[in-house]
Amino acid sequence: MSTTHVPETLAEIRDDFLELPEAERLQLLLEFSNELPAVSDEVASHPEMYERVAECQSPVYIHVDVQDDVVTMHATAPPEAPTTRGFASILVQGITGLSADEVIAIPDDYPQSIGLTRAVSPLRIAGMTGMLLRVKRQVAQKR
Repeated sequence: MSTTHVPETLAEIRDDFLELPEAERLQLLLEFSNELPAVSDEVASHPEMYERVAECQSPVYIHVDVQDDVVTMHATAPPEAPTTRGFASILVQGITGLSADEVIAIPDDYPQSIGLTRAVSPLRIAGMTGMLLRVKRQVAQKR
């Protein structure tokens, strides 16, 4: 499993998951779902700015800003999809504030590295991977 180039915040989040017994990791993911930051008023008033994450069964939308090489990630995910919302929250919290190069260098397998592959379905892990890849693509386009 690749661990190179994992930014500090995402590494800390990964370590928090891995320190817990497997049975408790889902609870931490649900806590993250309650911490998904609200999108900015600007993004909220311009839904055309969002990109739908097709890999997610739930309606998840993301938007990435890059200003002065600092990335801000915005995401929406419905409360009735707490695992997906938790994944979105992890990425928003872990990516916002990074440089474009730091985001692009995040290993594509980060979602598999946080210890949830047996707690949630492969489809959900694929959804988080899809979110990450879309963020990286948006950052590359906007830098």
